[in-house]
Parts: sequence; structure tokens; C-alpha cells
Amino acid sequence: MELREAILRRSTTNGPFKPDPVSLEHQHRLMEAASRAPSHFNSQPWRFVLITDNDTRERISEIAGQTMEGLMAGGKFFTRYRRYFRFSEEEMRTRADGIFIDKLPGPLRPFVKHVFSATGQKLMNRLGVPKTLGNDNRKLVAGSPLMLAAMLSKEEYVKGELSGFYSMLGLGMAIENIWLTTLDIGMGIQFISTPMEFPDAWQQVSELLAVPEDLELIAMYRLGYLTDDGKRPSIDWTSSHRKRLSQYVYRDSCRTPEPDAAMEGAP
Repeated sequence: MELREAILRRSTTNGPFKPDPVSLEHQHRLMEAASRAPSHFNSQPWRFVLITDNDTRERISEIAGQTMEGLMAGGKFFTRYRRYFRFSEEEMRTRADGIFIDKLPGPLRPFVKHVFSATGQKLMNRLGVPKTLGNDNRKLVAGSPLMLAAMLSKEEYVKGELSGFYSMLGLGMAIENIWLTTLDIGMGIQFISTPMEFPDAWQQVSELLAVPEDLELIAMYRLGYLTDDGKRPSIDWTSSHRKRLSQYVYRDSCRTPEPDAAMEGAP
């Protein structure tokens, strides 16, 4: 696959993976890709845990499901992230960012515009939406044959210092290398985000992985080979839109947006 094609095709896998174990060769290819990312003074501050043990994956999936349900039932999710939600294709085209809620069970569709109100939250709880999402998340994570924990060495990752900022930049680039490599070997990847929303749950994950004092657990991902049917969860969204050039690029200073016409005829 050409690099440009891989970049343009990069996406998050919201649905399930094949149950097939990820080969050791492919696991190591992902780690090799991560190792080639740039880092300050070639410090390579990243560390990873490849998780294939069934019991460990099951426990992480339980934590992911519980935290998803708790996040939704308590209203924190919609309060914290409401500015990213889009409920129409027209809004998504205009803003060209955020996530478009394009898949909902029939009973929920009439109430989608009230999702951010107290009444809407009560209704969703009564209809069992948090439980549905929590269960969906648990099953997705549990059905992922490979999980990846991303960490940083505290020798480099010092909060409040430039080395901490540089370390986070380096890890981000390492993760992007992993993400692009999944496309080359027929895999998908998704951020396991909800345990991070609850400090106690995140600490549970850290203890489960026996993360030592000199490392900081930064993020978790689930990976696997892509299915042929592309089945989606019962409540799902898309995020494929991208801003127009004039919305995020400037020429010479921030006073002059780059014209969208500059994209015409691009290879």
C-alpha cells in the first residue's frame, strides 16, 4: 500500500474483529513501526504491553464496559463532549468535524435532539441506553484478540517540563505509525477510552498490567483482523469528514487562510 493511500484510509474500527489470534509476526511489525517514530534525542521514551492472555483481556473488557455504562448513566459523557456531537448530515458537512450519530435503535431516534437535557438523560437511562452501550463496549473489547497498553518512561516523561511534552509528542507519532501499519496487514484498531475517565478504574488497569513505578500508563487500544461484514454496534457514529483547507491552514501568517481552490488538481 502506498503511504498516501494508507493515510487517507486510516480510520477507527468501531465494530468487532475476527476472533483469530494476531500472529506474532504482525505483533512485532507493529512494534517495529512504533520504534521508528522520532523522539527527542532519540530517547525512545515509549514502552508497550502486548496483551493476549484471555483472563487479562476479559478483566480489561469488564472495566471498559462498567466505565462506559457509568459514563453514560451519570451524564458525564454528554456534558463533557457535547460540542463534538452532530445529529444531521448537513451539520456534519458544514462543521466537517466531530462525530455524526448515524446509527441508533428506532425507539431512540425521536429523542436524539434532547440528549443533552436532564429529561433526555432520564429517558436514556429508562430505556437502558447506558447498559446497552456498556454491554456493547464490553463485548467489543473482550472480542479483541490483541490489546495494547502504551506507556512512557518517567525518566523522560516529567509533567510540567519540556521533556514531558516531547515524550507525549513522540508517543503520539509512535501510535500513528502503529495505526498506519494496521492497514498494511489487514488489521483495525480502536482507542479504549472510558477507563481513563475514572481514576480508580485506570488505576485498576495499571495494577492489572503490573505497571512499575518508573512507567506511566498513558493509553489502551484494542486490535484485531478486520471482518468481512463490517458489522457495527447498535449505537454508533461516523467521523470521516475533514475540514476544508481554508478552515485549518494559513499562508505566511494566521491572517491569511489558505484558499480551498489550492486543493483542486492535487495528485
